[in-house]
Amino acid sequence: MAGNLTFEQLKEMAATGEIDTVLAAMVDMQGRLMGKRFHVSNFIDHAVDETHCCNYLLATDLVMSTPEGYAATSWRKGYGDYTLKPDLDTLRRVPWLEKTALVLGDVLDHHGHAPVPHAPREMLKRQVERLSEMGFDAAMATELEFFLFEGDYRTLQKDGYRSLVPFNGHNEDYCLFQTTKEESILRPLRNHLVGAGIPVENTKGEAEVGQQELNIRYGDPVACADHHTIAKHATKEIAWMNGAAATFLPKWAPDKVGSSSHVHLSLWKDGAPAFLDKDGAHGMSDTMRAFCAGMIAFARDYTFFLAPYVNSYKRFAPGTFAPTRTVWSVDNRTAAFRLCGEGTKGIRMECRIGGSDMNPYLAQAALIAAGIKGIEDELTLDPAYEGDAYETDDVTEIPRTLREATETLRGSDMLRAAFGDEVVDHYVRCAEWEQEEFDRAVTDWELARGFERA
Repeated sequence: MAGNLTFEQLKEMAATGEIDTVLAAMVDMQGRLMGKRFHVSNFIDHAVDETHCCNYLLATDLVMSTPEGYAATSWRKGYGDYTLKPDLDTLRRVPWLEKTALVLGDVLDHHGHAPVPHAPREMLKRQVERLSEMGFDAAMATELEFFLFEGDYRTLQKDGYRSLVPFNGHNEDYCLFQTTKEESILRPLRNHLVGAGIPVENTKGEAEVGQQELNIRYGDPVACADHHTIAKHATKEIAWMNGAAATFLPKWAPDKVGSSSHVHLSLWKDGAPAFLDKDGAHGMSDTMRAFCAGMIAFARDYTFFLAPYVNSYKRFAPGTFAPTRTVWSVDNRTAAFRLCGEGTKGIRMECRIGGSDMNPYLAQAALIAAGIKGIEDELTLDPAYEGDAYETDDVTEIPRTLREATETLRGSDMLRAAFGDEVVDHYVRCAEWEQEEFDRAVTDWELARGFERA
């Protein structure tokens, strides 16, 4: 299930007035949908071939500032255009918006029309191509966790986000009674996403006050990332339409558990599960063991792509279900990597490092790149860790700060070989800028702690 609308159907619905608006969107470095709202007639006549956008959209931050230091674009280069080429396979209705359709596009150089190598969707597509050249297809799924709050975004913004009240006042992990309280938002979210061609499995309450989880059925990597991005966008819009606010900030309060986005991954070959060997330990094939050994060996290298902001690292803490050590285990939620579906056709590895703020294209691309390196180098997978992984000091630790993750990204030969130096340097600058902006900030904690007593 990619899109659920053909171009011919769009033309028919335009003629009858069923669709009057088309959103043509690209995905930025932060995993957000950026683009234009077209009148459907103009899209059909012109923008279906291409449209244009400023190339700063892949060199900005969460607040849309224009940092110096990017080689791809700058004030000195004049911030020219990119070409946005709609991918009609992603064309779909947007049921929560009146008479609206959406299409995702690929970002191309404005002059030669070559794919922009640091565009998140292109980065993932390149790693999928590498897998295909090896004879493999990947199946991937992501989990989206978020918090719901009373009050819409503008109301909370005007208050400085100081009086945040979770939509539900209880831990609602799996509790059907508690989650009934949020059905005014989550039921339309599920139904509208299915109406948009996104194979939603379920929503559930998570293990914190006001915390939710949305699960989408696995698919090929690009479809998985597309579904994740559209679902995250829809969650915010539908919450706003209901006078509420959803946040994907991983850690919104020091005394609350954070929000994650776990990534499930398996490889297939000729339609058969390449990760499965019923005679192997835990049902794992040699291919799975090497691939997972790569994901684990290079976890520190790619942590930035799973945890891209200063706040992301405040989630990693013992006893919170967020991992702190790069070990794998069998169905053990204290480990960074959890074997699921042991010995079955659905055998896969779940990476638990990612936060709710991750860009799924970047996260999935990095995981695939690391796994490919594991296969290429025939890496050996250590035995499964047993027990509480929070308690061990004998294994590698996940980077605990953005500053540390920036340096592991900068020094990653594996990622430079997989993505190219220019791409890695682009995202190193992204990470540096985020840290620089935080280092300039004066926080409420500093004021409360030192205003009088310093």
